[in-house]
Amino acid sequence: MAKTTTPIAINKAIEDVLRRDRGRLIAGLVSRLGELQLAEDALQEALITGMSHWGRSGLPHSPIGWLMKVALNKGIDRARAAQRDANKVNQYMELHSDRYETLDEEAIPDDRLRLIFACCHPVLDEKSQVALTLRTVFQLTTREIAAAFLDKDITMGQRISRAKAQLKESAVEFDIPESDVWPARLDAVLSAIYLIFTTGYVHEDETDRDLCVEAIFLLRLLDRLRPDDPEIEGALALVLLTEARKTARIGPDGASVPPADQDRKLWDMRIAREGQALLSQAIQRGRPGPFQIKAAIADCHMAEPKPDWPQISLLFGSLWAHEPTPVVALNWAVVMAELGQVELALNKIEALEPALKTFQPFHAAYANVLEQVGRIDDAKHSYDKAIELAQNSSSQKFLENRLRQLV
Repeated sequence: MAKTTTPIAINKAIEDVLRRDRGRLIAGLVSRLGELQLAEDALQEALITGMSHWGRSGLPHSPIGWLMKVALNKGIDRARAAQRDANKVNQYMELHSDRYETLDEEAIPDDRLRLIFACCHPVLDEKSQVALTLRTVFQLTTREIAAAFLDKDITMGQRISRAKAQLKESAVEFDIPESDVWPARLDAVLSAIYLIFTTGYVHEDETDRDLCVEAIFLLRLLDRLRPDDPEIEGALALVLLTEARKTARIGPDGASVPPADQDRKLWDMRIAREGQALLSQAIQRGRPGPFQIKAAIADCHMAEPKPDWPQISLLFGSLWAHEPTPVVALNWAVVMAELGQVELALNKIEALEPALKTFQPFHAAYANVLEQVGRIDDAKHSYDKAIELAQNSSSQKFLENRLRQLV
């Protein structure tokens, strides 16, 4: 080890580990210590110890391995000091063996899926399941999670705290459950992983952590663990079809490009064909669900020579039967406008304003439809609001371009 590491280097090393691997560390600790709050407290203590120890002894070869070993020891010490349960303390003592003395990054298993299933335990309502997963496993901020659910930050923070307490009180086991109880948790698991994908998609210019890749990895893992499940196949197909368009969705000027206007030569058709094959396989099983429908919508956006809007509208009707939400209604109204039903689309979008007034895509869609009916001043106002709420620079540039084009 190198000696006398500077505080700046230590802070950067810790920030790097927390950005890339906090979820992995927490998941690994929870699988060994059996309690979420204990794992989080132990990791926090290990980070404090690391800042002091690394300053004297230099950065370890594997910071994540060092933190895992020290946090595990801290967690065992906390359990012993609290004297919660003699049997549990003995269990921790068995874990505290020499095999952790040389723990490195490669030796730390990826326990995220175990933690996701624990967070999605039926003792919690589905919204709390997904929110807790996003916070604990994927390190989204409370504000980001609240925005995903169109909630207030303080309300979401309270929900997540209550969810942690409920898991502790219920003594939930942190393990991947047997296949017969998967149906009770799978919807929330898939929803959480898909929200991670969409968060990575929306915020890709703000982080060097590829949440889209993490989501695809976890969905592939789920597909291997539970083959022949049409909703898992549908969710994986959905993210692959979206990922296939990745290189085409930002134009040369840095503005986002809608699928209908993208350069199709830039699409990764190898990934697209894999997604299409998964979707076809899922549909043939005869058990339709929302993720299969969303994947079919994504596939129709890639139809030749342009999106198949009539089919997309029919699919949104099917999706509405599964998810009668304001967001689905908004997207369906956008499709109606594409089909020439602009007045109907406008009426439906205006009816959604109370529910979606803080949702950026609402204002973007509203501006576009207002523009089509000739209400230019109102359209400008809505574009301004959409730009104000834009979640990334490419979306902001796209909207600014549209605003400048108004006459």
